[in-house]
Amino acid sequence: MSAISSRRKPPRVGDQPLFRRALIGIVLILVALIIVAPLVVIGVEAFSKGWAVYRDTILHPDTRHAIMLTVLAALIAVPINTAFGVAAAWSITKFDFWGKRFLLVVIEIPFSVSPIVAGVAYLFVYGLQGLFGEMLDAWDIKILFAIPGVILASMFVTAPFVARELIPLMQAQGRDLEEAATSLGASGWRTFFSVTLPNVKWALLYGVVLCNARVMGEFGAVSVVSGNIRGQTNTLPLHIELLYHDYQAAGAFASASILALIAVFTIIAKVALEKQGAGRVQPAANSAENAS
Repeated sequence: MSAISSRRKPPRVGDQPLFRRALIGIVLILVALIIVAPLVVIGVEAFSKGWAVYRDTILHPDTRHAIMLTVLAALIAVPINTAFGVAAAWSITKFDFWGKRFLLVVIEIPFSVSPIVAGVAYLFVYGLQGLFGEMLDAWDIKILFAIPGVILASMFVTAPFVARELIPLMQAQGRDLEEAATSLGASGWRTFFSVTLPNVKWALLYGVVLCNARVMGEFGAVSVVSGNIRGQTNTLPLHIELLYHDYQAAGAFASASILALIAVFTIIAKVALEKQGAGRVQPAANSAENAS
């Protein structure tokens, strides 16, 4: 009897009902206070003065311009950063070259630098007193305090998202599939579209969704380079700040509800992509044969 009892494993901390319930309770309370409560407040305050005020705020020319500028920034920044992320991930994981580690560090810079610092850095590069300021002014090219500056800032803060989703997955997959396809006579483009892309498509879409959400909600870098000009260079987050400072709380919450809806749809898309099995790898034989 003593020998049997000595072989019994001690109970794990997670198996204790009291500890498990307390931990779950703490998590649920924090989620309710930090995530759910602000979303509820946005919805309630957005319609606090009725549907008519909400509709008028959304249809106001300044709000519509802010929405259109935000969408424009996403339509330009997301495809460019998607192409950049795919190219960077492909280069880093499939080839050996000098400076690979440095490239990895550079890709991570937007995550480690404050967006406001990035915006100030753009001032010193493209501003009138910046590195290219005199040349741009001579050619009458306006980047800062104009739409190009908004797009550049949006591209900077979202540059790593696609690459960061693809690089770990492509490193785990290795190079065997591509080498097998090449040995069977597939070209580089055929190998990419028939072997690499099918194996990373869910991770790629996952990175695109996160990139798009980041563009829509960016505030810091855009606020520095845009000049915060109402009806001209205001994105939706900047427009919300202006409405709030103008003591138009209902209008600010109405505009914020659009970003909240985008966040909800982003979460739904994220969960759907995760259920699809982001990063599943096709069998090597099938992928290589498809490429050939």
